[in-house]
Amino acid sequence: MSPESPDTSILDSLITRIRPVDPAVVRAAREHQDRLTKPRGSLGELEAVSVRLAALAGTVPGPVPAAPAVAVFVGDHGVHAQGVSPWPREVTGQMVANFLAGGAVVNALARQVGATVRVVDVGMSAEASAVVGAAPGLDRRSVRAGTGDIAVEPAMTRDQALRAVAAGAEVAGELIRAGHDLLVTGDMGIANTTPSAALVAALLGADPVAVTGRGTGVDDETLARKVGVVRRAVTRATSAGAGPGDPLGVLAALGGLEHAATVGFMLAAAAARVPVLLDGVIACSSALVAAALAPEARAALFAGHRSVEPGASAALAALGLVPLLDLGMRLGEGSGGVLAVPVVQAAARVLAEVATFDGAGITDKQAG
Repeated sequence: MSPESPDTSILDSLITRIRPVDPAVVRAAREHQDRLTKPRGSLGELEAVSVRLAALAGTVPGPVPAAPAVAVFVGDHGVHAQGVSPWPREVTGQMVANFLAGGAVVNALARQVGATVRVVDVGMSAEASAVVGAAPGLDRRSVRAGTGDIAVEPAMTRDQALRAVAAGAEVAGELIRAGHDLLVTGDMGIANTTPSAALVAALLGADPVAVTGRGTGVDDETLARKVGVVRRAVTRATSAGAGPGDPLGVLAALGGLEHAATVGFMLAAAAARVPVLLDGVIACSSALVAAALAPEARAALFAGHRSVEPGASAALAALGLVPLLDLGMRLGEGSGGVLAVPVVQAAARVLAEVATFDGAGITDKQAG
């Protein structure tokens, strides 16, 4: 293999470093949560998040994340040729320029919560790249200029999928080494909800009708066409041998380059015991791949919000993740994940700073 074509040892190394959480730490965190000066269970899912954060960190209480960062992975999709999106491919490049200028929704929300935004090209098309040009600030790690049309051919080769996974893992590693202790998934790529639905359908054995949504707001006719494309893509991939037992094969057959990079991003964060907030359906479908490759990686994954895309809810249910927000959003970019940053920080702060009944000298009605 050439230096630009990593073999599976890179993926194997990531997976090997992901260790299960210590059940003793989980128990200690739950017991500490139950001793806080409030009725047990009164903070709902916030309590579960605090326990999961402590378990991931291996200490009770866990640290309060203070330096969030969102990585917006960018890729284009050959399936755009099937008419699954009303937006032209060059919009991917236009939005990348907008991210770099700080004018997108994710930029505004990131400023609100003090998060760094990293924009990473792993697979922009030639049209999108021409729009961006030599704009400063873009992290250029392109594997290929967009994927193949999944309705008629594989999205990419297994080697290209591995290279994109490695790129995402490298970004996570760089952010973590720079001191970022809470990572958020972001994405950009016109037509990328179509491969997301295909990944969910293939990995869960779901009917494409049940997991394919309107994406950027397509009309009924386009939605019906999109469902048909997803069905053809999954049938083609399955016939070629890609199935739940081969998550890398499914990713290569049906995913996007930004999906693959997001998988690596999640796996590297899990290996480093750093929490990852998932955004919408692109992140959720990528999380299915990551969890199929390394089931213990789920300990690091937190669902930022519930996207209205049906594939997102199906994926979260399969992963056993409860969305922290439900605002009817379907933007992508990392927007819903970034919005959930204060919720995760608050969960950790409650466990770290709220007094216990015995420490505060308050009678616990459930103590005995």
